[in-house]
Amino acid sequence: MTTVLITGFDPFGGEKVNPAFESVKLLPDTIAGADIVKLEVPTVYTRSATVLEEAMDRVKPDIVICVGQAGGRSTLTVERVAINLAEARIPDNDGEQPLDQPLREDGDTAYFASVPVKAMVQNIRDHGLPAFVSYTAGTFVCNSIMYNLLYLIDRKFPGVKGGFIHVPYEPGQLIDKPNGTPSLPLETIAKGLEAAVEAAVLGSAQSGDPTGAMGETH
Repeated sequence: MTTVLITGFDPFGGEKVNPAFESVKLLPDTIAGADIVKLEVPTVYTRSATVLEEAMDRVKPDIVICVGQAGGRSTLTVERVAINLAEARIPDNDGEQPLDQPLREDGDTAYFASVPVKAMVQNIRDHGLPAFVSYTAGTFVCNSIMYNLLYLIDRKFPGVKGGFIHVPYEPGQLIDKPNGTPSLPLETIAKGLEAAVEAAVLGSAQSGDPTGAMGETH
């Protein structure tokens, strides 16, 4: 049976919740016949990679999808590429704030997601929710864990498929945000994540080119 490891970050940047892991927790334990293993990871450059690697050793997943918050985006965005750069505009949860540093000295400049990104976006849309392909995962811990995931797949876990999904704020986070800041309910985010995981499991190759370049991420 296929096993999917899906991770979400803990709260960061002064937030009380992180919709990434809160929505992951709402996912069913089985999607498209695959076992779903849920894992909270720290919003920390160094420890997130270690926690992820230990989980991959333990769970031995076929697919790994990491989920993170991109405040300011209005939809789920499935990331296409991660870059070998750490550039933190704010400290992470351990106080690390790297600037202009490589994530892996021996890593490639970038790695592309190995999950079917466009099919995942299309399946989210087929379930009545907006979604886009994104070509920038930023340079904070979201990009870091995606890069480290794909690095680990390249160097240690051949055959595993990996990718990353950004999700918007949930409504409770908007109390101190500017008027017009987008959000989605956790249940809606979870529905979109379930559709994305389903497409990743089935490996569906759907037609169309649902792309859209996205801006800054957190």
